[in-house]
Amino acid sequence: MSFKDLIEEARPREKLMGLGAGALADAELVALLLRTGIPGKNVLQLSQELLDDFGGLAGLLHAGPDDLKRVKGLGGTAKRAELAAVLELARRVLAERLKERTVFDSPEAVKQYLQLHLAARPYEVFAALFLDARHRLIAMEELFRGTLTQTSVYPREVVSRGLHHHAAAVVLAHNHPSGCLEPSRADESLTQTLKSALALIDIRVLDHVIVAKGGALSMAERGLV
Repeated sequence: MSFKDLIEEARPREKLMGLGAGALADAELVALLLRTGIPGKNVLQLSQELLDDFGGLAGLLHAGPDDLKRVKGLGGTAKRAELAAVLELARRVLAERLKERTVFDSPEAVKQYLQLHLAARPYEVFAALFLDARHRLIAMEELFRGTLTQTSVYPREVVSRGLHHHAAAVVLAHNHPSGCLEPSRADESLTQTLKSALALIDIRVLDHVIVAKGGALSMAERGLV
């Protein structure tokens, strides 16, 4: 590694200590996590290419371990483990926010939280956010995996978990690995089936959020809940 590369790799750390983390560009923050580059590519170049490959910081946060493993320079476990740790910290911070305040005071935080959990999955996952009477998060549970249809998502199991958590409301969620955010007829039918089943035990379905790597869609905002 050249002297110039050593100087460039030190700059993000010095900048953070002098000006604060908010002064750093996305690539500089990622560079602090990676710490070193690879032969022929310093850490800032590697960080920028990583962001370009995943479509920015949001895309990188939604990347799974297998996605990262395919990136040259991240084949080992140490750097991937550090990025995975940051991702988990982001999930936990958002979870704490949702536990402390009414979920729909910050609908974007709900979408971000669900994206961080579900968007990178290569298979479909159905989950539920169980909420208290003030619509604060009690727990999130992944209830079903695989191809989701009205027959593979069992209303009795969703009802059972709602009772277990003494929930007053629920936000349903699932991912579309295809990347398409548009709700299908099956999604609409499933939502109404679960809404009716949960209404029998006085649990309101507030929303059904569909997530993909490219974003999140609220079915309530579409008038479909």
